[in-house]
Amino acid sequence: MLAITRRNMILELLREHQSVNVSELAASLGVATETIRRDFKELEAEGKLIRTHGGAYITEGVQNDISVSMRSVIRKQEKKEIARKCAELIQTGDSIFLDASTTDWFVAQELLEKHITVLTNSLKVAEILSASSCVRLILAGGNYAPRSMSFCGEQTIEDLSRYYVDKAFLSCRTVHIEFGATDSNESDALARRTVLHRSHSTYLAVDHSKLDGISFVNICPLEDLTAVICDEPLSPLWQNHLKSIGVACY
Repeated sequence: MLAITRRNMILELLREHQSVNVSELAASLGVATETIRRDFKELEAEGKLIRTHGGAYITEGVQNDISVSMRSVIRKQEKKEIARKCAELIQTGDSIFLDASTTDWFVAQELLEKHITVLTNSLKVAEILSASSCVRLILAGGNYAPRSMSFCGEQTIEDLSRYYVDKAFLSCRTVHIEFGATDSNESDALARRTVLHRSHSTYLAVDHSKLDGISFVNICPLEDLTAVICDEPLSPLWQNHLKSIGVACY
């Protein structure tokens, strides 16, 4: 198979699945994993995909919903920095909400020694915090979604609607100065909107790659947030806009 043919097939699979695994791709195309890695390197240089450890993904398309297995290895250091900043805002006795984002997986890992109450619809967050003797954990149930390792649907919204929290830590697929926080998954967006209106303070935790994009479904305008937490300093444009609407940035 010619390299150009193989790379076109890789791009077709990416458009269909949004993310691909090196080993699975090599097996399906009948080539060595190193061949696929070289293809990924060439395609990334052309700006057609983003490589990760063990795979690759694309971010184009407002409904592109990348699987949790891929998201869990994307921008790990950035998420760790965001998690550290989030943990500094959480005090003893706080009740908080953590959503089903992989960013909040890292936040959960920072909270094992804190005496707090955590409400979540994420099975992975619950799994992490179940090891803590300090955290009071409340898991909202419902229909289990393996792609995000979370619970969603009518039962989940009913469960979340029973509670009010001091602080909610939400993430999203993209965030835009004009259009606010948006996501590719309607169920995730609904869960986040539900808690947004039931929290005293709401923090949007996003890495810098999510800035200035727009996805399929609205979560909230920026004005509904208490603060935006990012892994690196926001641009003067973002900082000035957030200041003008009374939203802090960290």
